[in-house]
Amino acid sequence: MPRFPRLAALLLLLVTASVAAQEPFMWRGGWGRRTPPRYPTAESFDGGFNFCRLMFTSAWREPSGSGWNTDYPGADLNFPIRLAELSKVRISRQPSGDSNHLVVKPTDPFLFQCPFLIAADIGTVDFSAEDIVALRDYFAKGGFLWVDDFWGERAWQVWISQLSRVLPPGEFPVSDVPPSSAFWRSLFEVKTVPQIPSIMHWRRTGGETSERGLETAVPDIKAIYDRHGNMMVLMTHDTDIADSWEREGEDPEFFYQFSPNGYAFAINAVIYAMTH
Repeated sequence: MPRFPRLAALLLLLVTASVAAQEPFMWRGGWGRRTPPRYPTAESFDGGFNFCRLMFTSAWREPSGSGWNTDYPGADLNFPIRLAELSKVRISRQPSGDSNHLVVKPTDPFLFQCPFLIAADIGTVDFSAEDIVALRDYFAKGGFLWVDDFWGERAWQVWISQLSRVLPPGEFPVSDVPPSSAFWRSLFEVKTVPQIPSIMHWRRTGGETSERGLETAVPDIKAIYDRHGNMMVLMTHDTDIADSWEREGEDPEFFYQFSPNGYAFAINAVIYAMTH
């Protein structure tokens, strides 16, 4: 059962209303893996919240991943709309009414218009020298990156080795997010990181949440802070929180078990990132 029964009821009402009204954004089952990226333009930024996804080069492929576009674009379309419905955040919208989600490369100058950035399947990343310089500048200017949906020790080590090229661990060590952090209470009272599997794994295994058995049985949450104690990088490892947004209207049981917790955690992440 979800930890947020009232949130679950409200989300269900919103999802049902969206389907009944034929909202312009598509539901998860309608998206393919080859949806082209929506690159930003000067007109993309209207003062509302833009959901920005980091595009990167993968050095290898995870069995259940597809590189930078894992969970794209369903998660990117759905999450901002629910953020606007469940909080007072004003989101940027396309003329069609869809959320104005964007895909940015590390070297894209528009990266600096995205104070909140997300990346999935980051355990396959291979940053170029140019990427390193650009991302270092991004963090120095106050940028925030959340990496999600990477599983197992190999993916973790690959990501940390790449991140260390951007943020030297001697200056910017990987740290815990303590229970006292305002992160856990930005809007909802969240006590831990939920373990959310891909819907395919959940169906295939009859409801298991760990995608790699004992190796990934316990999800991790880690962070990197700047010299002033501000969080720059949030890492949710051994969980696929974005699948709870991407697949919200596909299976009622999956929705009830995972979407309320996934949205509560993610909305806290956005509000914390934008206010700290």
